Amino acid sequence: MIAKIKNCFLGGEKASDSIVSAAFLISMMGLFSRLMGLIRDRVLASKFGAGDFLDAYYAAFKIPDLIFNLLVVGALSAAFVPVFTGLIASDKKKEAWSLVGKIVALASLVLILAGFLLFIFASTLVSTLTFGFSLEKKDLTTGLTRIMLLSPVILGISGIMGGVLNSFKKFFFYSLAPIFYNLGIIIGAVFFVRFWGELGLAYGVILGAFFHLLIQLPEVKRCGWDGKLIFNFHDQNLKRVLLLMLPRTMGLAITQVSFLIVTILASTLQSGSLAVFNFANNIQSVPLGMFGIAFAVAAFPTLSCNWAKKQKQEFSRVFSKTFINILLFAIPFSVIFIVLRAQLVRVILGSGKFDWADTILTFQALGIFALSLFAQCLIPLLARSFYAIGNTKTPFFIGIFSELVNLILALFLIKEFQLLGLVWAFSVSSILYMFLLLLFLKKKIGDLGEDLIIVNTWKVIFASVFMALVMQGAKYIGYLVNMQTFLGVFIQTIISLVSGVVVFCFVGKLLKIEGLGALLLLIRKKFFNVKALNKEVRDEIEGL
Repeated sequence: MIAKIKNCFLGGEKASDSIVSAAFLISMMGLFSRLMGLIRDRVLASKFGAGDFLDAYYAAFKIPDLIFNLLVVGALSAAFVPVFTGLIASDKKKEAWSLVGKIVALASLVLILAGFLLFIFASTLVSTLTFGFSLEKKDLTTGLTRIMLLSPVILGISGIMGGVLNSFKKFFFYSLAPIFYNLGIIIGAVFFVRFWGELGLAYGVILGAFFHLLIQLPEVKRCGWDGKLIFNFHDQNLKRVLLLMLPRTMGLAITQVSFLIVTILASTLQSGSLAVFNFANNIQSVPLGMFGIAFAVAAFPTLSCNWAKKQKQEFSRVFSKTFINILLFAIPFSVIFIVLRAQLVRVILGSGKFDWADTILTFQALGIFALSLFAQCLIPLLARSFYAIGNTKTPFFIGIFSELVNLILALFLIKEFQLLGLVWAFSVSSILYMFLLLLFLKKKIGDLGEDLIIVNTWKVIFASVFMALVMQGAKYIGYLVNMQTFLGVFIQTIISLVSGVVVFCFVGKLLKIEGLGALLLLIRKKFFNVKALNKEVRDEIEGL
């Protein structure tokens, strides 16, 4: 079954050489993953509502997420992939696989030790993190946290496996892993809670983490890893990874502290505030994962290779086209989330214990998040562009400044706007972060193809305005059905959404937005078996 799906997307076993093709694969699998995530959220919203339990559940994630992001994500995004890719490109495969064995061994030891210490001090840490919670709510959060502390160990190993697959430009199983992770959480919410009560949801997280690892491990072994852990850490390549990851880890620490502050502040607000923040954030993260991260992940090995070979002009060309492709999706999605925010929240989450008051607060938060979606989608590309040129310090210092702005705004705005103040602070600081990254990357690189970027950005905005007008008008057609039912709201949403997308594509084609034609033909090629592409389009798809 999986082989058939893989063949559908890749057309065989070869690595994805084209950034567009690779990003398309990651985006489509990301779509399935995000849909699974939305199904997960609907199950959680329906069974528990935006109340005390989900506040505790999301708060319990913060400590495991902290150690995972600090100890694993920093190494992967900024350090491991460039070093490992360089060794493979230099035909030093033995050294490359030795590095994998050593970094898996080291990560396992560090994560197990960190998890053990945090398990012991979980009660104190949770009390500090959620000082606004009631005593009973804190105890529940502590119990959930202690179980979830196993997940960073498993996900840490799985993350390294994903880094290996990225280096070989094999994105299928890497993209499939989050789908199975969400499946594990859904199993926990539907089945495990029957046996272990509320703690069953935490066991579902652990099951999902195992799924995440097991789906990638066989493919890594097929790439050449023998699965052996090496506990000899006297290695120059390992030292390079550790040195490169330090600034990125410090930058992530700032970001994670920001999320912890959001949790602390949200714990002082009305019950369900933290759950609503996460629900809205998860919805707006769909295009972020599908396109922002997908294109950045797909472009990263190519950008690293271009810079290593001193192909500066090619680096700029790949960067500018990837930048445009991200905006081609991010801006229309922002419009969709603003125009259809109420309908989307009601369709995705509106069932069971998730009442109308929860819906209103969630769609208000979603609308504010949407204003900064373009920036959030571009940040992964901009950050990885710095990492590709071996510069991890600049994103770190920009990150510090941006997160300080986030904190100051959050403390100021929460007094007047409560939960929505936290969302406003997040959006404003995200936009600031993106523009500063772009400004400093321009200073480092020089020409980034900004003329092409500016022209096509205005074209996308123009097409998106037409799309917004059509969607708003199409909403009134939906009122012909019963809007008091799920089916009625769903029909209104689909009519508006399809109408808007069709108009956007039509106007975009008229304006000749860079990459739109190639992407539409790529979709036809993948799903409708269209093989007869002219040479110009084929070159654009296959070579970016």
